[in-house]
Amino acid sequence: MKHFYILLLFFIYSLRIAAYTSDSFDQNRIAPKHEVRAVWLTTIGGIDWPHSYAQTSTSIEKQKNELRRILNQLQSAGINTVLLQTRVRGTVIYPSAIEPWDGCLSGRPGVSPGYDALQFAIDECHRRGMELHAWIVTMPLGKWDGLGCKQLRKKMQRNIIKIKGYGYMNPETQQTADYLARICAEVTRRYDIDGIHLDYIRYPEELPKLKTMSHDEGRRNITRIVRAISQQVKCLKPWVKMSCSPVGKYYNTKRYWSHGWNAYETVCQDAVAWLRDGLMDELFPMMYFRDNNFFPFALDWKERSHGRIVVPGLGIYFMSPREKNWPLSDITRELGFLRNNGLGHAYFRSKFFTDDTKGIYRFAKNELCLYPSLVPPMTWQSAERPQSAYSLRREDRADNTTLLSWQHNSKDTTMMLFNVYASTESPVNTDDARNILAVRRQSRELIVPRNQHLHYAICAVDRYGNESEPLQEAGAGELLYADGSDNAAFGKTLLACDGQNVEVPAAACMADTEFLLVESQLGCAIAVLPYLYGASASVKNLPDGMYVLRSLNKKGVSHRLGTFMKRQ
Repeated sequence: MKHFYILLLFFIYSLRIAAYTSDSFDQNRIAPKHEVRAVWLTTIGGIDWPHSYAQTSTSIEKQKNELRRILNQLQSAGINTVLLQTRVRGTVIYPSAIEPWDGCLSGRPGVSPGYDALQFAIDECHRRGMELHAWIVTMPLGKWDGLGCKQLRKKMQRNIIKIKGYGYMNPETQQTADYLARICAEVTRRYDIDGIHLDYIRYPEELPKLKTMSHDEGRRNITRIVRAISQQVKCLKPWVKMSCSPVGKYYNTKRYWSHGWNAYETVCQDAVAWLRDGLMDELFPMMYFRDNNFFPFALDWKERSHGRIVVPGLGIYFMSPREKNWPLSDITRELGFLRNNGLGHAYFRSKFFTDDTKGIYRFAKNELCLYPSLVPPMTWQSAERPQSAYSLRREDRADNTTLLSWQHNSKDTTMMLFNVYASTESPVNTDDARNILAVRRQSRELIVPRNQHLHYAICAVDRYGNESEPLQEAGAGELLYADGSDNAAFGKTLLACDGQNVEVPAAACMADTEFLLVESQLGCAIAVLPYLYGASASVKNLPDGMYVLRSLNKKGVSHRLGTFMKRQ
C-alpha cells in the first residue's frame, strides 16, 4: 500500500508538470496584475550597453540615446524591472569613493565618461515606470592584472585569491563581507534605486578547497556576507529589495537529480534560508535549462519561496545559433509554465531579447505581455496601505488631449508614487491589469489622448508596492447623491455606506424604482432589496466588498445608481 501511494504521488506530480508545459497559457492568468518581468542588462565589455564610448559631449549624448532606445523597447514589451550591472569586476559605472570607473563607458578603465551613468539609468527607468536594481558582481575581480583586481590587491593583498589568472575575493573572511557591504551601502545611500541584486554570491567552483571543506561551513561563510550586505541596505532604506541570482537548481528534488550542480551543495548558496530569514526579498535563479531540468526545479523554488518573490531567469541566449540553437518553443513553454504557476520571469540577456532572437521579443510583446503588470508588493516588509489621493480633475485641452491631475497629502514625490487606471466602465476596476494606464508616476498629473468614453482612477503606491484604495473619477451625470446633485465634489466617488446601510440617490425616485439590485463588479446579481423611498437601504447581510447599486421598476427597466463599499 505504501508503494501504491508513492506511485500515485509521482503520477499526480507528473500530471501537474505536464499540464503546464504546453505553449498555451491558462486564460485565467493571461493578464496578471502582479508579475515581475525582468532583464539583466549587462555593461561588462558593453555587450548589452553601451555600444559606443563617451568621451565628448556629442558621444555622451549618443551613449545616453542608446540606453533610451533599449529602455523604450523594454517598456513596449512589458518589462517592469531592469537589473543593471553596476559593479562590474572591482570597477563601477558611477563616481565611487571606493572603486574606480569601469572602462565600458569611456573606453579607458579608471576614466570618467563625463556623466553619472547609474543616475541617468535610474531616472530613465523611473520615467518609464520601471524599477532599477543595481546589479553587484561580488566575488570575481576580473583579470589578475586588471584595474579592479590590481587596486584591491593593494588594499587587501591577503584577501584576494588567484585562480587561473583571475582574481576573486576570499568568501571566508569578514573583510570581504564588510567591503561588499560598504559598496552596497554607498549605492543605496546615494541613489534612488529599487533593489540591490547580488551576482556570484557563492564559492568559485574552481576553488581547490571547495572539494575538501565542509559544505555547512561554506554556507555559513556565504550567508555571513549576505547578512552583512542586507543589514547595511535595510538599515538605510528598508524598501530597497534585496535579491540575488543563485545557481538554477536549489538542490535535488524527490524525483529529479540536479546532476551534481546545485546552489545548496555545489557552491554553498543557502538561498532558501536567505528568504526565510529575511535576508532576501526576491530570487532570480539562473534556470538556463530545458525540459525536466527546468520545470520540476522551477516548481521547487516556488514551493520553497516562504511567500517571497521568485523570478526564474531564462537562458534566451541559448537560442542563438552560436550557442545551442534552442527553438523558440523551448522558451515559450517555460514562460507558459511560469505564468500559470504565478512566477515571474527574467531574460538573460537584454540584447538577445531586444534583438528579437528567434522572435522572443515579438512573442513577449504581442502574446505574453499584452498588458502592463505591477511588481508584487513586499508585504513582509510592510503591508500598510497608504492614504488615497484626492481631488481628481480632468481638463480637456485644445490639442485634443486631457490633463488628469490629483493631490495627495505626501510631500515627498520619491516616496509616494501613483498608478493610473482607465476603463469604459465606472467605477474603474483597479484589480484588472487591462485597465492599467501608467505606473509608478512621481508626477501628480498625466496627459492622455482625449476620450470621453473613458473613466479614470488613481491609486497611491508606496515604495513597498502597497496600493491605496482607488480614487475614482466622479462621472458627470452618472453618480447621483442623496442631495440630488449630479456631480459631487471631486474625490467623492462612492455612495456612503456605514457597513449597515447604503445611501440611495434621489435619482431612484425619479426612475419609478420598485426594487434595488445589488451586483458584483462583474455584473453578477447578489441581492434584491425593497425600495422604501428612503435615503438608505439595509446591506448588513452582505459580505464586505465593492458593489454596484441599480434601480428596477415595474417594467423591468434598470438604471445604474452608483457603487458602494461594504466594510464592517
